[in-house]
Formats: sequence, structure tokens, C-alpha cells
Amino acid sequence: MGTTMKITLLGAAGEVTGSGYLVETSKARVLVDLGMFQGGGRGERTRKNAVIDPIEPAKLDAVVLTHAHLDHVGRMPLLIPAGYKGSIYTTPATIDLAELILRDSAHIQESDAFRENKYRDRSGHNEPDAVPLYTTEHVEKLLPMFAPLPLDQWKAIAPGISVRLYEAGHILGSASVEMRVHAAGEQEKIIVFSGDIGPAGVPILRDPNPPKHADLVFVESTYGDRDHRPLDQTVAEFRRVITEASWNKSRVLMPAFAVGRTQLILHYLGEIYADARTPRIPVLVDSPMASKASQLYCKHAASLDDDGPALCSIGKPFGDLSFARAVESAAESKALNESWDPAIIVAASGMCDGGRILHHLKHNLWRKGVTFLATGYMPEGSLGRRILDGAPTVRIMGQTVAVRAKIATLGGFSAHTGQSGLMAWLGAMAGDASSKPRVVLVHGEDRQRGQFAAKIRDRFGIEASSPLRFDVVEI
Repeated sequence: MGTTMKITLLGAAGEVTGSGYLVETSKARVLVDLGMFQGGGRGERTRKNAVIDPIEPAKLDAVVLTHAHLDHVGRMPLLIPAGYKGSIYTTPATIDLAELILRDSAHIQESDAFRENKYRDRSGHNEPDAVPLYTTEHVEKLLPMFAPLPLDQWKAIAPGISVRLYEAGHILGSASVEMRVHAAGEQEKIIVFSGDIGPAGVPILRDPNPPKHADLVFVESTYGDRDHRPLDQTVAEFRRVITEASWNKSRVLMPAFAVGRTQLILHYLGEIYADARTPRIPVLVDSPMASKASQLYCKHAASLDDDGPALCSIGKPFGDLSFARAVESAAESKALNESWDPAIIVAASGMCDGGRILHHLKHNLWRKGVTFLATGYMPEGSLGRRILDGAPTVRIMGQTVAVRAKIATLGGFSAHTGQSGLMAWLGAMAGDASSKPRVVLVHGEDRQRGQFAAKIRDRFGIEASSPLRFDVVEI
């Protein structure tokens, strides 16, 4: 190999999903993340998710996982049929969340393939059977490979490669990766993978803690072009929407990630209803995964900030938030749409690209007296983005649905920090005039990366690069 190391981007390059990096030296091969592509057309998404070249899993020495969101962990079961036999290093909380999320993902893959094959049989199509991206069996074989690595501890994971994890403040267990690479006869290099960086000062999670030195930094840029609305203004807007819906006895549909976003929403709903100025309407958490994830937040309460234990005060999935009720079965979920009773329905998925929220949108989006409240990022091509962009009709589960509901967004609840937070995080490594790392912008669309690169150039005098999928960074 002509260089000490090369790093191939496997996704999240010019887009915000599909994160993955293949790190190769003359002595070792390490994978950092292998996430699922989300958004866009189903056919394109399926094709991209099925490709794991050039990983060659059987030749990997180790895998490192930043956190358990599907766009970072979702394709890891593909390593099993391709021959991977090593360990997957990540935080203890991420191991528990990854088990929950990957089992659910495998169930979805299998169910989608089953439904597609029934459709093909009924319609007389003579096509090969649809097969799931991976199966529950693959997930069960993958889970024993997870190896706990607490924050702030160095671990040698491959010849010449050691890693240390730092608090990323994004979701429970999320981490940034500091990787020390030492090849024979070469000076040691430090590579940092940001993972997803959360905002500072938000309840439940601790603030992100960046590494202090790097030769090369891969930094997310989801909101590299702007800052979020201030948190206090977002909370005030949330209170206004919920109060209006409560007094009007109407219905609010909130797509929300089961891990992170749902817990934060429940925290603020607790604050809104605690002062007794807002009449309560039922809060229905229509996501079995969110209920289970909330229990994991309780299990790992020691890793949360001072607001976290309130979720766990009496050992229930939603702590002492007596107004919130978990909707467990699919039949119970569907029954919610047989009446027009007022309710706040929090359901996955957060990007409206699957899950129970689709059922609620199909049955409610065409109605007046309904509010669609977006609580997070909606990627280009997703159903949620089309709704936010003002589409008069959308296609949901094969049907055309008129959009008559009120549309509202909460820009300050993102689990990703905005431009100022990213600059502060990067500044811990790039702010010293004697230390100017190479910077590579990932996990962002081109507009966000372009504006973030300009900001980095103006502040730190560094020309950040914006590679595409399968591009190689050499060092």
C-alpha cells in the first residue's frame, strides 16, 4: 500500500443516511458503522442497502459502532452471511439499543418480503421471490459479537489500531471515535469520527465531549448550514401547539424516532401538563420500540444528566408521566383511527418512511382539525419532507391522500446540533493555530456541506473536503 492508511466512505456522503467507513492500513482493516440508507425511492434504497462492497467482511479485524440509530447500525447484519467473525466495539447502552433496533428491523425486512410475495402471487407476476435484506437469524448471530467499550477507555482492536470513545450527546450511548493508527516506520496518526453530535444544554443527555487532537476528522454536517431555533422558543411553540389542540379537543400526529426524540417529547409534555393551565388530552405513544427504549434509558440512567431519572421515577416506561399510555398491539393502533377522539399520537418512524405513523397519516392527514407536527429532520424524497414542502396530496400505502391538516415544525428539538455547535465541537481540535487537522464533511446534503465548509475556512483556515460515496481519503 502506497500510503499509511486509506479510508473509503461507504455512505452518508452527500446525504444523511447510510453511514460507514472502511479503514485500511498495511496491517489491518476496521469498519466504523454500517448504516442503512433511508428516504428516496424504495427501489433505489433497496439496491443501495444490498451493496456492501468493498468491505470484504471476512477480512475485517474489527468493527466500531458510534450509536444505534438505523442509519449507523442498520446494515451490520449483512456482515454475518459475508463471513465476519470478529467483535463490534461500542458503549454498553448502544449494545442494548442495537439489539432492540436490529430485531425490529429484521422483522420489518421479513414482513415486507412476505407482503411483496403475496402481492406477486395474487397479481400473477412471474418474478423471483422477494427476499429480506437480512433475517432475524442473521441478527441473532450478530448480537453475541457486540463487545462493551465504556467511554474514555483505550482499546486495542486490530494490529496497530486502538480506539477511545467520547460522549456525543446525540442519543443514549452515542459516541464519537478517536482512533490511533500506528504503522511500522510511520508516525502515529489520530483519526476522529464524529458520529452524530447532539446539542448542548438539552435535557436527559449529557453534553457532547469532543476529542482534543486529530490529524484527520470526519465530522457530520446534517445542519452545517444553520443553527436551530433556540430551545426555549421551540418549547414555547410546542406548548402553543399542544395547548391549542387540547382546548380545541383536536388530534396531533407527531412522527418521532423511538430512541431519543420520543423521550424528549415526553419530558416536555410533562412540563406542559404539570402547570395545570393546559387541559389534558390522551397522549398515546404508538411505538412498542419507544416503550422498550424508554426502559433502557432507565437501565442506563447513570449515563444520563440530571433530568434523565425523571423518566424512570416509578419504574414504568414513561416514569411518572401518568398522562402517557403505550399502544402495544397493531390492532390497538389501528383502532385509534376508528374514532375521531382528541389525542396526541406519537409514533415511529421519525422520517415517515415506515412504521405505524403511516397508518395514522393515511386516516387523518386529509381531515381538518388535525395537526401534523414534525419533530425532526425529514430527508429529501421522504414522505415527511413532501408534507412539509406543501404537497397538496401524497401517496401513502398505495393510496392518494389529500393534505388538509395543519402543518407545524419544531426546529429546535433535533438530536443533531446546529452549525454553531458543530463549530464548537470541531474547534476543540482545529482551534489551536498549531493544530490544523484535515477535515472531511459527511452526513449532510450538498447545501449543508458547502455552507459548513465556508464557515470552517473562514474560522479555522482549513479547506474541508466533501467526498461522495466510495471516494477514498488517504493519509
